[in-house]
Amino acid sequence: MTKGLNMRLARTRLTILAAGLLAITGCGESAIPDLNSDSPLTTGNGTPRNAILETNHEILDLRPAANPDRNAYFGDLHVHTGYSFDAYAFGTIATPYDAYRYAKGEALLHPAGYEIQMQQPLDFYAVTDHGMFMGVVQASADTSTDFSHYAVAKPLHNINAPDNYEVGSIPQRSKAFATFLPSLLTGIVAGEVDPKIAEAVTKSAWRDSIEAADQHYIPGRFTTFAAYEYTSSTDDRGNLHRNVVFRGTDRLPAVPFSRFHSQNPEGLWDWMDGLREQGIESLAIPHNSNGSNGQMFTLTDWAGNPMGEDYVTQRMRNEPIVEITQVKGTSDTHPALSKNDEWADFEIMPFRVATTLPSAPPGSYVRDAYLRGLALQEQSGLNPYKFGLVGASDTHVAASSDREETFFSKAGLLDGTAERRGSIPASFMTGIMLKWLDPNQMTEVDGHDYIASSSFETWSASGLAGVWAEENTREAIYDAFRRKETFATTGPRIKVRFFAGYDIQSDWLDQTDMARKAYDSSVAMGSDLSPRENQAPKFLVWAVRDPLAAPLQRIQIIKGFVKNGEHHEMVYDAACSDGLGVDPATNRCPDNGASVNLSDCSISGDVGAAELKNVWTDPDFDPAQEAFYYVRVLENPTCRWSTWDALRAGVEPRSDLAKTIQERAWSSPIWYRGKES
Repeated sequence: MTKGLNMRLARTRLTILAAGLLAITGCGESAIPDLNSDSPLTTGNGTPRNAILETNHEILDLRPAANPDRNAYFGDLHVHTGYSFDAYAFGTIATPYDAYRYAKGEALLHPAGYEIQMQQPLDFYAVTDHGMFMGVVQASADTSTDFSHYAVAKPLHNINAPDNYEVGSIPQRSKAFATFLPSLLTGIVAGEVDPKIAEAVTKSAWRDSIEAADQHYIPGRFTTFAAYEYTSSTDDRGNLHRNVVFRGTDRLPAVPFSRFHSQNPEGLWDWMDGLREQGIESLAIPHNSNGSNGQMFTLTDWAGNPMGEDYVTQRMRNEPIVEITQVKGTSDTHPALSKNDEWADFEIMPFRVATTLPSAPPGSYVRDAYLRGLALQEQSGLNPYKFGLVGASDTHVAASSDREETFFSKAGLLDGTAERRGSIPASFMTGIMLKWLDPNQMTEVDGHDYIASSSFETWSASGLAGVWAEENTREAIYDAFRRKETFATTGPRIKVRFFAGYDIQSDWLDQTDMARKAYDSSVAMGSDLSPRENQAPKFLVWAVRDPLAAPLQRIQIIKGFVKNGEHHEMVYDAACSDGLGVDPATNRCPDNGASVNLSDCSISGDVGAAELKNVWTDPDFDPAQEAFYYVRVLENPTCRWSTWDALRAGVEPRSDLAKTIQERAWSSPIWYRGKES
C-alpha cells in the first residue's frame, strides 16, 4: 500500500514539474503531456515517441590520445614506505597508498613533523619496498601481531608510537636498523623463529603494495607499477641493489625474491626468467653502482669466470636500464676516471652504501661500465653493459625529495633536519651530548662542530626517470624501458631527445614534425647505429628546460671508444646558450656568465636558454671504431641544498661542500657498431 502511494505521489510531482517548465517556456496547457500515462508519447501526427529530447550520442573521451611521436613522462621508480625494514626504523609509517597520493600532488607528513609536497605531480611512480622480510619490522612494532611475540621483535615494540618521535629515539632506531635483520636470520637458523610466520607477513605486505598500485593507476593520466627492491651486496659490502619492476599486475609471484634466496644477482635473473616463462614480465634496475666498490660492473661473472654468451644475454634481458643518479649520489663518472671532464666531480658519494668505507671508482660508474663493455665486445664480441639510463630518489619516507631548495633527504628522523644531515653546525647541547656518547659522530669544519653520523652531507637532491612513450600507461612506459628510450635528471624536468642517422637535416630543428622525421629516418637513444659506406652519422640533440627551474647552459655529447686496447673518452659541447658558439679547438662553449648570489641564492635572470638544439657531427669520427655516444645537458648554476639550509639558518655554508651545482640530465646512449676491420 505504501509503495503504491509513493509511486502516485512521485507521478503527481513529475506532472506538476512538467507543467511548470512548460508554463515558463510559454507553452499552453494543451501542450502538457500526461506523464502519469503508461502510453508512449506521440507526435502531432500520432506517431509514437518515447522521449521528449533527442538522444545525445556524443562520447566523452577522458583518456588522452596516444601520440605516435611520443611524449616525455617523468617519474620515480625507487620509493620506500613503512613496509621497508629501514624506513620503518627511521620513523616512516606512510603506506604505499600515501606514496601514490603524494606523487599525484597531495601533501604528506614527514616523520620529523613537517608537511612535504611536490611542486608539481609526477606521471608515474613505483613503490619499491625491500623484498627481504617486507613488512616484518612494522609487524614487530605492532604488539597485536603474532610476530611481535618473538624476542627479536621486542626491541621494536611501539618504536613509532606518537610519543617516540624525538631526538632521543635516534640511537634506538640506528641500532634497530643495524641489528634487526642479522638477529632475525640468527633466530630462524636457530629454530627460534618460524620462517613461515615471517613469510606470511611479507606476503600480506606485498599483496597490499600491489593493491595500492592498482588502486591508483589511471591509464592515460597516472601510471603505477608493482615493484620491490632486491637488496644484495658482496661480502665486502659492495652494493649490488636492484629494483624489480613488473609490467603488469594480473599475475605476480606471491613472495618477492630477496638476497636471502640468493646473494648472487644471477639467481635473481634465473628467477625472473622462470617467471617470464610463465608469462610474468619484469626487469631489474641496478642502482648506486657508485657504492659498489667496483662490483656492479665487473669484468667477470659472480664466480670470477669470463662472461660467456649466456651470461651476457641473460644480464641484458633482465637489466636493460640502470639508475645513474639518486639521493646517495651520482654514478655518471668520477674525477679519477674522467680526468679531462670538468664536470666529473658532481655529487660524488665516495662510500659503500650504509658505510663510511671507501668505494673504489673503477667498475662503479656508468661511463666506465660503457667503456668496459666496449673492451669486452672487442675481445669476445659480447657486451654486457649496453643499458639505458634513469634517475630516481631512493626516498625512505614515501616521498621524492628532488628539489635543492626544499630538500628533506631520505632517512626520516635520522636526517630530516638541517642539523642532523650536517649542513649547519650542531647545537650546543647536541654537540655536548654526542661528544660524550660517541665523538666519532662529530666532525669539525671551519671551527664549528657538525653531526657526522653517516654520509648525509654527501647526499644529493635527486632524481627523476624520464621516458619517451606514446601514452601514459603501464604498457607504453614499460616498453620505453625495454627499448631504452629513457633519460635521467637530477630533479628538474628537463626534456631530452637524442637521435642518430645519416639522413638527418639541420632544417628539421625548426619544423613541427622534427620528431616524426627523426623517428622515420634514424635511431633514437638506447639503440644501435649500423655503419653506412663513406658516411659519418649525424646526431640530433634537443633539450627543453624545466620552466620551474634554471635555464639551460649547454648540451654536451659524451663519446667513449677503445683504441689499441685502451679506454678513451671525449666530451664535446654540441649546443651553447645565449648565441655562443663552440670553440673547435677546445670543443667547449664559452662561459655564458651565469652566476649565483650566495646571500639569497638568486640566479642570473638574463642568461641561459629555454631550449637548445643542434645537428652535430663527430669531428673525430672513425668509421671502423666501435663507440658509444650519450647526451649530458647542464643548467646554469644554482645553490646546492646544503647552501639553502645554511642560508635559512643564517650561517655560512660549510667550506668543504660545494656551494653551487649545475643540475643536469643524461640521455641513454646510442652505440655505433663500426665497420669490420
